Amino acid sequence: MIEGRRSGADGGFSTGANRAVRSGRVLALACGFTAALSMNVARAAGTAPLEVRDIQVQARHTFNYTCANGKTFKVTYLNAANGQSFALVPVNGRKLLFVGVIADSGVKYVADRYVWWTKGPGADLYDMMSDASPKPVVSGCATIMR
Repeated sequence: MIEGRRSGADGGFSTGANRAVRSGRVLALACGFTAALSMNVARAAGTAPLEVRDIQVQARHTFNYTCANGKTFKVTYLNAANGQSFALVPVNGRKLLFVGVIADSGVKYVADRYVWWTKGPGADLYDMMSDASPKPVVSGCATIMR
């Protein structure tokens, strides 16, 4: 099951994590890899598999989410044979490729200025550039169980 949540005493991000995401250092190591993947994101959104040389996707799972504001969307999670994980999340009308990064608990994914943080069936989307202490852009999201 996909997991993740916010950390820190105030329910937000820990100070170090917040600074790292804001400055882009969290993505610094993944930049070259993400650039290579970005050319294939459009293909991954369709029926063709995501392909990146030297990275083999072992598992691909798509979940439907519904959020507190009534918004519904699909998120596809990709787990690579080398232990990396990714998520294709729709943000403002476009699918972004999020890269899994270290989290205090659950699973946290980052892309551009956004963080998709999941815990169990729940998830929240943050815009890290929105203010000094980011609030969720979309919150109270949960996987739709059939």
